[in-house]
Amino acid sequence: MTRIPVPRLLLPLLAVASLLGACVPALLVTGAAGTAISYHDRRSTGIQADDETSEWRGRNRVPSAYSDSANVNFTAFNRNLLVTGEVPNAQARADIGDMAERIEGIRRVHNELQIAAVSTLGSRSNDVFISSKYKARLLDNDRVASNHIKPVTENGVLFLMGIVNEGEAVAAVNLARTTAGVRKVVNLLEVLPDADIRRIDEARFGTR
Repeated sequence: MTRIPVPRLLLPLLAVASLLGACVPALLVTGAAGTAISYHDRRSTGIQADDETSEWRGRNRVPSAYSDSANVNFTAFNRNLLVTGEVPNAQARADIGDMAERIEGIRRVHNELQIAAVSTLGSRSNDVFISSKYKARLLDNDRVASNHIKPVTENGVLFLMGIVNEGEAVAAVNLARTTAGVRKVVNLLEVLPDADIRRIDEARFGTR
């Protein structure tokens, strides 16, 4: 596993990103710090931009009929789209899932919408806290770099997205399963052979 050091000044930014990721639209960090975060991502900068656009399209295409009765979140990683939250009925789940399937450039949709009442502010705050605890544990381990894992928590369910090798995937999942407050772990990681990961890291980071 190639571990990319995270500059100390970026740690607060990463913590904020983790806190925000579970319940509000993703933010694009600009300036030198944003460049560093982007650089230490195994996705190309073009795919990162596409993922941000896909999330924006998802949020803006939720049918207006469900605007008051649903809580829907979109998380894109490497052109895979995770849809989480709560919807009032099976029709709403299907309609939003079908819309997500039609978003330009998306390779696969993971429709994890639950038919349930809209989550409370307390529940969403707890999800944010779980994601932040998990991200902190990633920063404190030497088996998988936090830069390569994107966690999303919804109602205590921790979804893992990222581009990793087998060893990194095992480490990321084990950390998730032992993070306080996690009810269930859903593994959506893209696991590539070691040779492919080395090739990506060398191209992106100049490491071997």
